Amino acid sequence: MQVQEAIASRRSVRDFLPTPVPGETIRRVLTQALRAPSGGNLQPWYLHVVGGERLDALKALMRERLAAGTAEEAEYDVYPRELLSPYRDRRFQIGEDMYATMGVPREDKPARRRWFARNYEFFGAPLALFCTLDKRHGPPQWSDAGMLLQSIMLLLRAEGLDSCPQESWANYPQTLREFLGIPAERMLFTGMAIGYANPAHPVNSLVAQRAPLEEVVSFEGI
Repeated sequence: MQVQEAIASRRSVRDFLPTPVPGETIRRVLTQALRAPSGGNLQPWYLHVVGGERLDALKALMRERLAAGTAEEAEYDVYPRELLSPYRDRRFQIGEDMYATMGVPREDKPARRRWFARNYEFFGAPLALFCTLDKRHGPPQWSDAGMLLQSIMLLLRAEGLDSCPQESWANYPQTLREFLGIPAERMLFTGMAIGYANPAHPVNSLVAQRAPLEEVVSFEGI
């Protein structure tokens, strides 16, 4: 697969087939992705890959947490607390577009909450990945982690796999710290669901809108 095709076909898939992801495939993808650049070659990331019975155990634990209404304090704000236009508008639009694929109206809050809870089932994906960072690192290292995660997602496409990055896991840092044995000096950045997209589910027909080139790029001397 050409890089251009991988970028164009990557989606945040929100319903997966139960088809297992071969261990040798994810190891190959991660070996290649770890060539991602990082400032000063710090390679500030640490990844946890979870599947099989361990993933089943994590899903069961999260069902208990959600049923009990257990709340945890996130270690960072996923979005700015004051999210202004045009960023607020884009976030609102993708939510409306996603729920429209499933015919869930805005006023049906229970249905939307049930759907959001599927994050913690990895949307049925057979494999999960978590990225953690040293708490003492800052925005440059966070951007390094973003380059690694993008590399992973594109390499997954080259293998015929799909993914969904999930910062929703930032809401349960303590649960994952205990489950994964994350050291005290590291913090959870994000999760990711990995598997094969279910082509029959309407949510996977969603193609997120992107701002046109003229809106987000300026050219000087070219």
